[in-house]
This record gives sequence, C-alpha cells and structure tokens, in this order.
Amino acid sequence: MSDKPIINWYPGHMNKARKSMESGMKLIDLVIEIIDARAPLSSRNPDIDKMAGGKDRLIIMNKADLADKNISDMWCDYFKEKGIETVFINSKNKEGLRNVMPAVKKACEKRIKRNEARGIKNQPIRAMVAGIPNVGKSTFINAFCGKNMAKTGNKPGVTKGKQWISVGKDLELLDTPGILWPKFEDRAVGERLAYLGSINDEILVTEELAGTLLLQLFKDYPALIFDRYGITEELDRDVSEASFSTRQSRMLDHIANKRGCLKKGGETDYFKVSGIVLDDFRSGRIGRISLERP
Repeated sequence: MSDKPIINWYPGHMNKARKSMESGMKLIDLVIEIIDARAPLSSRNPDIDKMAGGKDRLIIMNKADLADKNISDMWCDYFKEKGIETVFINSKNKEGLRNVMPAVKKACEKRIKRNEARGIKNQPIRAMVAGIPNVGKSTFINAFCGKNMAKTGNKPGVTKGKQWISVGKDLELLDTPGILWPKFEDRAVGERLAYLGSINDEILVTEELAGTLLLQLFKDYPALIFDRYGITEELDRDVSEASFSTRQSRMLDHIANKRGCLKKGGETDYFKVSGIVLDDFRSGRIGRISLERP
C-alpha cells in the first residue's frame, strides 16, 4: 500500500472551462445543476452558486437508482426547505425524465409570468446544464432530447466546449464541460468525488481510495459488503479490532483471494483488486448506497 496522498489534482483545463461557464451565464435564464444522488452536497460545485447570481435554479439528482432511497427522500426534503426545485432521475433508463420539463417551468414560474405581463409569450427558456465531471450531464441531455446531441463518456473531461441544444419550442440547453473547484476544504469531499469517479483515476492512489471506501461501507452498509464479498464473522472481528491501515489491507486481501487478484507467490495485487472494488461501487453492483446525509 502506498504512502502517497490519495488526491493531488486540479488540471489546468478546468480554469479555462470555468471562464467559459462564467461567460455563458450572461446568456441564460436558468441553471440546471446535475448532481450525483449518492453524494448530493459533495457533488455540488460551490463556484456554480457564486457564478449563477440571481438566475433561476433547478437541481437534477442523477443516478438515483444507485442511491439509498430512504436517504434520497431526506435530501428531497432538504432542498425543498431551501426553495430549490429538485428532480430525481436515472438518465440511462430515462426514469424520471418526464418530471424535468414541469420542474423547469416551475423553477422559472416568476420569470414566465413577468414576461407574459410584458406581452412576451412563447419565449423559450434558455438553460445552462452544469455540474462536476462524470455526474451524467451529457447522458441526461441525450436522454432528455431523445437523440445523441451531446458526447458521452465514462470518464471526466468528455465535453470540451459550449454547445446549444433545442428541446422543442419551450427550452434551449447550453451544455458545458464538467468543472471542479481548485481546493477541497474538506478532505472527505475530495474522497467522495474520487469514489464517484469525478476525479480521474489516473492521478489517484486507487489502493488507498478503495481501502478507505471499503471501511466506510463496512461501517454504513455492512450487510451489503458481507453479501457482495462473502465476509465471515471471523474476518469481521479481525477487521474491527485492527488499526486503520491494517483493516484496509485485510479487507482488500480478503477480496483479492475471493476474486483471484493475486501475483506470483500469492501476494495480493492491490491495484487490480482496488479497481474491482471501485467499479463495483460505481456501477451499483454492491447495492444502493448513499455516501452522505443531509
């Protein structure tokens, strides 16, 4: 296991993307922020709040099928109390998409009434689709528009520049690259984003990351971890009594043995087994999991 820090990042292209988003704010009425339902606060870029100013707001919690439903309901109440329209969707199977347009109109209700009072009718709402990398912005746009209008990918940085997309006569969407912010004040936020795949794995120490994730899930969702990786009472006791780093190693050693992630001589291939754990979590194969509560 490495002693290097888990996260050391901030690629230069994100500064350029941020400036592009700032200039786009002058052109729009509404900011549609796509966030990951498994970590609703950590996957919100605080810079978007600063840039959006007085723009109308809508939050779309994507990948809702991967999140713990009971906790998602709590998040719905949380945002409702703050007066922010919220929609839960799963872009991949288009679940919840029919609720988006009504939510857009509700979020812009005052603006629409103000325009009608001035005699301005049937003017399309211009909305920016914003969010951090890998929350599913492009997949959402493609599903919402019914055709592949925006590029999609399973790693950060696929959407490179601004592009406008018409959705019928009522809405125009401005797609933007996913951006993070220069500094995580809370280390846990950076870790959650890394778990979700919003930070490129190539700059992470995935062995440390997977070990830390396993211990959090071991604490919050023990039944799911036991079921997925065949953890016995003996291992449970062994892990619980060990030090933090030892617990990480023992969990990964156990999964490596189960999955055949071993080097010559039976030594654990930490890189390979870590990739399996992270992929299991991101794809929902472990189960429906939320990383934070309101």
